[in-house]
Amino acid sequence: MTQPEQPQIGLRVENLGMRYRTAKTATFNSLHFDVERNGRLAILGRNGQGKSTLIRLLGGILPPTSGRIRWFMKQSWPIGFGGGFQGSLSGLDNIRFLARLYDRDFSTTYALVDEFAELGRSLREPVKYYSSGMRARLAFGLSLAIEFDCYLIDELVAVGDSRFQDKCRVELFERRRDRAFMMASHDMGLIAQHCEKAIIVESGVARQFDDIEEAIDVYKWLRAS
Repeated sequence: MTQPEQPQIGLRVENLGMRYRTAKTATFNSLHFDVERNGRLAILGRNGQGKSTLIRLLGGILPPTSGRIRWFMKQSWPIGFGGGFQGSLSGLDNIRFLARLYDRDFSTTYALVDEFAELGRSLREPVKYYSSGMRARLAFGLSLAIEFDCYLIDELVAVGDSRFQDKCRVELFERRRDRAFMMASHDMGLIAQHCEKAIIVESGVARQFDDIEEAIDVYKWLRAS
């Protein structure tokens, strides 16, 4: 009898804890969850519960207080978080640096970012003068140009006008439908449409749901309480 194919784990989070030095209590403790190589996981939680913190931990922006994060696939930086750029450098020089870091051809990378981000001459200006929306466009454009196995998303699709948001959805959810992603968002319509599973972070604890509709119902109940 043929055995069912076992899912391939792309990410394993073990006993993860995070506490900021100035905080009286931990943001969360002892988080455990796995993400498959083609998994689509929503990260839900009320404001202040640690959704963005978790995304930054997974992207390597912040070090955890305890536990470990084990990646078995190539993850993006947190899309929607512009802190990874060198502010004194222009957008163009940041593209050049990251293309070299990820061993990508600069001219090809620049052309892809320029077409997607639609920043025009602003790419020649220092990133420290960019708005948060401009940083997000640059971050998304670069992540698509470099290509990753798993995308970490923190409310990026709220950036820009409806036309740009539609372009983001097509690039990520349609053209890269075979990739994994983890998305922190308050847009339950987007979560229901594109995510298969979810974790809800509440009072320092993460609960995992295999039924996305159940997770959304619980999240809505928490927000209303």
